[in-house]
Amino acid sequence: MRTRVKICGLTREQDVDAAVAAGADAIGFVFHAPSPRAVSIEAAAALAARVPAFVSIVGLFVDADSAVITEAAQRVPLDLLQFHGHEPPGACDGFDRRWIKALAMREGIDVEAAARDYHGAAALLLDTYDPALAGGTGRCFDWDRVPPTLAPQIILAGGLAADNVAEAIACVRPYAVDVSGGVEAAKGRKDQRKINDFMQGVRNGDRRR
Repeated sequence: MRTRVKICGLTREQDVDAAVAAGADAIGFVFHAPSPRAVSIEAAAALAARVPAFVSIVGLFVDADSAVITEAAQRVPLDLLQFHGHEPPGACDGFDRRWIKALAMREGIDVEAAARDYHGAAALLLDTYDPALAGGTGRCFDWDRVPPTLAPQIILAGGLAADNVAEAIACVRPYAVDVSGGVEAAKGRKDQRKINDFMQGVRNGDRRR
């Protein structure tokens, strides 16, 4: 199976174009103002207009008000919603969109129990835990903590870059990988060469899985 790729935190036209040209399966817009990768709904709508068919558009929210999520879903052609905060299962439904639930891999988390709680999710995204950050830590967590039985529905995130994504794929065998900081020249500004190198790393990992 080919590992799918989501490139998140896009803020510029040239970065959207680079992600699409490199073969990304999905791109992500961050609707969380404290993030250095945040975009307004207006900016996201303009960027989304550059995305061709068969590339999914994901909107990332962190404990957002339901009115904000509804407005974003109405004004931006979001294919999926990504809930990256402490949202309970009930808060993820009701927006007429498929959704992903991100889990911070803090000490003692029971991923299998979370999968049962968030059974309505299209996938679970596993990210590195940080007490001060909702994501974008640039650090990996111990991939051995991912239950092998859940790997087909896991999006692996957290500190991935061209130099480690092949190993991550070989170890976890996830459905998809998610990258943001690992393909950046600076926060919120992607680097086309790093994107291309990351995609090559994914292909290398697929040959090992």
